[in-house]
Amino acid sequence: MSLRAETGVPAGSPTVAVDGVTLAYDRQGAGPPVVCLTAIGHGARDFDAFASAVRDRFEIIRLDWPGHGRSGDDAQPASALRYAELLEGFLDAIGVTAPILIGCSIGGAAAIRTAARRSVRGLVLCDSGGLVGVDAEVARFCGLFARFFAAGERGAGWFGPAFAAYYRLMVLPRPAAREQRRRIVAAGYETAAVTRQAWESFGRPEADIRVLLTGLSAPVWFAWARQDRVIPLGRCRAAIEATPNASLSLFDAGHAAFLEQPDAFARGFLAFAGALGPPALRPARAA
Repeated sequence: MSLRAETGVPAGSPTVAVDGVTLAYDRQGAGPPVVCLTAIGHGARDFDAFASAVRDRFEIIRLDWPGHGRSGDDAQPASALRYAELLEGFLDAIGVTAPILIGCSIGGAAAIRTAARRSVRGLVLCDSGGLVGVDAEVARFCGLFARFFAAGERGAGWFGPAFAAYYRLMVLPRPAAREQRRRIVAAGYETAAVTRQAWESFGRPEADIRVLLTGLSAPVWFAWARQDRVIPLGRCRAAIEATPNASLSLFDAGHAAFLEQPDAFARGFLAFAGALGPPALRPARAA
């Protein structure tokens, strides 16, 4: 069994084929659908505590991206654009319409792209990608991370300890994330290739999707980690403030509030979801 499988949906979870990719997912609870989308290199177990907290009121649908968790590999490289395409196919395949989307990092960027093309009840963005312009500084930054993960892809011996330190000190520093952080770190060499692909995509001009964000009609809750050093709030605040029908909450976390501060995040989510109206009758404006 691969180490990355331990980060994802439970063994025996259903799968669905979308554009040649076998996507693993699970569904639990009952009520309006909530689709949970992770950061690159993570898996659906990121949302264990959140699902436990709200599944008595919502149907929680957790998805493993290609090359993550228990999903199969993709012949196409990882990017928010590709993941949005797969997400739309996934929603169609499982018959879910007008969900609430929760997306972290690349999952947030994929959620924005999807919300720009179809009806969603609401959008929860946790340290989402796509909220800054891709200038020379951003391109260099993304290139450095792409080279870091390329070393893991080659099997460099120093990558494992460096990756562990990166996650412990920068990405998921809070105690509540300890067990999932351990699983993610253990699978670091397995996910390095797809993570390298994603970082290469983050440095391209098409990664900037601020125009889509400001054109959304669905309510948006930004649930941001105060200590994020990879996607800092200061760089994204202008896009957040330009988003219509949006609110912002800050959490004592490094990158994923729902994993690092699960109780506080669940309370914030219930307040946000409780204020939403019924699903829209018409699709959102196409991108």
